[in-house]
Amino acid sequence: MEAEILISYPESLALSLKMNDAEFKNEIKTLSIVKLYELGKISSGISAQLLNLSRMDFLELISKYKVSYLQATSDDELESDLNNA
Repeated sequence: MEAEILISYPESLALSLKMNDAEFKNEIKTLSIVKLYELGKISSGISAQLLNLSRMDFLELISKYKVSYLQATSDDELESDLNNA
């Protein structure tokens, strides 16, 4: 089952970004999913699935948005991950 979200925006917004309607809608969807991933709300696998990408393609995509694939919640957790690598 799928749900749909309707977002109203001025047409000038997409035009100012030099995007047509389809490109803008895709960008909003991508940004939303990347942000949910960044906040730790969804996994990279779910994110990739929602965007019809492989997990590796999603991890490459997030660099475009300056989002790290490292999802450490603390310095200790990051240090532990580095020690276990």
